[in-house]
Amino acid sequence: MWSYYQKSFLYLLLMNSVFGVDADEVKSVSVKEGEFVTLLSDDTKIQTQHQIVWMFGPQDSRIAEIHKKNIDLYESNRVFGDRLKLDSQTGSITITDMRISDSGLYKLMIISNRGTSYKRFDVRVYARLSVPVISRDSSQRSSSSERSSASTCLLLCSVMNVTRVSLSWYNGSRVHSSISVSDFNIRLSLPLEVEYQDNNTYRCVVSNPITNQTQQLNIKDVCRPYSDLLRSRLILLIAVAVMLVVLSVILFWRFRTKCWPN
Repeated sequence: MWSYYQKSFLYLLLMNSVFGVDADEVKSVSVKEGEFVTLLSDDTKIQTQHQIVWMFGPQDSRIAEIHKKNIDLYESNRVFGDRLKLDSQTGSITITDMRISDSGLYKLMIISNRGTSYKRFDVRVYARLSVPVISRDSSQRSSSSERSSASTCLLLCSVMNVTRVSLSWYNGSRVHSSISVSDFNIRLSLPLEVEYQDNNTYRCVVSNPITNQTQQLNIKDVCRPYSDLLRSRLILLIAVAVMLVVLSVILFWRFRTKCWPN
């Protein structure tokens, strides 16, 4: 025969799904991938008669429960493994080594003889950001006019495997251009066209709500007129050709000396 608390729990779940009973205000929690998060029940010490139920995800899957001081871990064995810990004294949970897939809505239900209370946590796990990479757009010669490509340089700032980030070009402290994405694990790029003689200070910044990474732009290091590039390549080709000629002459004389000694 079911206990009073088990009946209360099932009744409240039914009311919440059928009649849309609202819970307390949702608390937003942000954490970096690989770090830990603790979701507090706000109880300094739970009573013996309390029933503590933690749920996660759109299906409200039970992940942890305390009933009459007995601790049960449900979906945590499959989803969280040993990363989830339940405090038997306060009813709070701690999840270590947070992953992107751990993002979602966590619900806490506390059932006692005085009634039922709720807490909800919207947990967002953000990936660690790598430093953006600035490179010259190799397609500029085919996509830009000769006049434009002769005086300007087209750059790309790129980041790999990002989720829920913004990528921005800054000119000094002012945002020059920006793009945001919410997809998972994609490559994100943002172009910037500058004059070869541009003396402004540019930087590319990738950011999410809790962290950012910056790459400074040195125009002279990345952008060189194509005439200078062609000249450098021509000098390199001439140097290689001279080295090949010298090597050929040395090999010829060695072969001649060995085959036709004096």
